[in-house]
Amino acid sequence: MKLLISTSSFDLQNNQILQNLQQQGFEIVLNPYGRKLKESELLEFLNDDVVGMIAGVEPITRNVLSSAKSLKIISRCGIGTDSVDLVAAEEMGIPVHITPTAPVIAVAELAVSLILATLRRISEADRQLREGTWKPLMGRLLASQVVGLLGYGRVGNRVGQLLKTFGAKRIAYDIAGNSLFADTVCIQSLDEFLAMSTVVTIHIPYSKENDHLVDRDFINKMQAGSILINTSRGGIVDEEALYDALVSGHLAGAALDVFEEEPYSGKLASLPQVILTPHMGSYAKEARTQMEEEAAQNLFDSLVNLGLAK
Repeated sequence: MKLLISTSSFDLQNNQILQNLQQQGFEIVLNPYGRKLKESELLEFLNDDVVGMIAGVEPITRNVLSSAKSLKIISRCGIGTDSVDLVAAEEMGIPVHITPTAPVIAVAELAVSLILATLRRISEADRQLREGTWKPLMGRLLASQVVGLLGYGRVGNRVGQLLKTFGAKRIAYDIAGNSLFADTVCIQSLDEFLAMSTVVTIHIPYSKENDHLVDRDFINKMQAGSILINTSRGGIVDEEALYDALVSGHLAGAALDVFEEEPYSGKLASLPQVILTPHMGSYAKEARTQMEEEAAQNLFDSLVNLGLAK
């Protein structure tokens, strides 16, 4: 029997749970590409011998699940399940597990670092200096901003806690109706939320309902000169609309860790006021280790429950 680890990276050598499964006779297949698998590639790996997988953000569609005849367990290394057809998985009796706590601090810290770097134009200044131009760039204080948290679940809440230290005013609009806002101000109207925010940082899961939620209309309602941060999921932001708003000057800057198509190679990369990172929100050593251990434990427990491991 085989186990597929389809995440773009995984430290198999230091994962005792998976080593135990190897000793029990399981063959472990790793993602050889170092990036998100395409659906066609995933289909090739999920042959008849694969009974369980540790998944990344590759598209686990109904077609994939129907083709994976022996698959019994999906253990996501991360929080979101938007890449998995949950309806199809339930119909086929395939449980889908997540690691809900491990990535929270890492993603929140990246979001705050991107807010700071965009406001203070750090990447822009670094590039200019490396090119031979010594020119201090005028930025803005985080302490003077109204940071709008779009989504106030685990990550949004943690970002709010971190921002409190900087003295920034925090407001939140939660599409899921979360009311646990502590000392962050809850805004009931999205239009009011956008009008008040000088920084908008996105912390909602992707779904078909919020595909391109951040579209031209959304961006036009944002304050002139504000900035947008997305460490959540690609697809929530209409990248073409964002590009136009940045070129026109309506938005002063943006930072994105996630994209509709990954790896990203679009024209946002041509804009100096934009920071782009390669979907590395959870890539802090401590958080990644915890995520991988939790994902492996979820897989192991399910295999034991099915009588396939001990």
